[in-house]
Amino acid sequence: MEPHNNTQISEFLLLGLSKEPELQPLIFGLFLFMYLITVIGNLLILLAVSSDPHLHMLMYIFLSNLSFVDICFTSTTIPKMLKNIQTQNKGITYEGCIIQVCFYLIFAGLDDFLLAVMAYDRYVAICLPLRYTVIMNLQLCGLLVLVSWVMSALSCLLQTLMLLQLSFCSDMEIPHFFCELQELIQLACSDTFLSNIVMYFVAGLLGGGPLAGILYSYFKIVSSICGISSTQGKYKAFSTCSSHLSVVSIFYFSGLGVYLSSAATHSSHSSATASVMYSVVTPMLNPFIYSLRNKDIKRALRRFFGMDTFIRRPFVLGLKKYP
Repeated sequence: MEPHNNTQISEFLLLGLSKEPELQPLIFGLFLFMYLITVIGNLLILLAVSSDPHLHMLMYIFLSNLSFVDICFTSTTIPKMLKNIQTQNKGITYEGCIIQVCFYLIFAGLDDFLLAVMAYDRYVAICLPLRYTVIMNLQLCGLLVLVSWVMSALSCLLQTLMLLQLSFCSDMEIPHFFCELQELIQLACSDTFLSNIVMYFVAGLLGGGPLAGILYSYFKIVSSICGISSTQGKYKAFSTCSSHLSVVSIFYFSGLGVYLSSAATHSSHSSATASVMYSVVTPMLNPFIYSLRNKDIKRALRRFFGMDTFIRRPFVLGLKKYP
């Protein structure tokens, strides 16, 4: 079949996670629930950090940036999926698909970079505590966040320009719940060798680079913790990075593990499942991990909702009544 120029394409069809009509209400309810939990949970972290002066520290500034990115990350794909299920219309315009790919790549890259920056912050705090305030100053913090945004935007621009050069056939069905770059490349009728090279190079650079930094940081952290003589000191040092380590483990093990298996089996269904794990489930779990494991976040949320005063008031009254 003669390939058409990509500028003539009007829309793609997102087939979603299942073709079974009876499963659509269940999928809609499940993803709506996960999306609301993700947005509300990460908004609570943003409110806690912004409202409590005690949390105006670099570690929590990075955390609030991660929460903002997680909200944007899920908002790039889930609302469109929910709308398609609700209206029973699987179409997405060509322009909308390209825009979705671009923003998805930006926020996925930001997740990678911010997790690496947070790992470096924990490395300096634990391994170089006396120099922490000198090394991790506001200027460096702003620079690291800025570099993360610039690198993610450049990777998005490079891969989007590469995608715009492809031509597509008449079969516009994407076996996914959003416009995923790899699925779009597989649909192309033109030569995709260079596109695949660019995609895997950028994925290796943006995924492997931050992961290498995270592994190095935690190698040094574990070595430093093992050198602490007291058990209490070891527990305190590990507790400062346990939340971040949990998020990193979930993000990379779910993403890399399932994607490697999908690459081995060449299954689009496995690829869609992998995307759900690291683009929907992980952002939803992040607020729970940080709030449940972090006393400062829980204390800030209690203050924000006035629960801290409510809890202390009976105790104070009791002291007055029984001196």
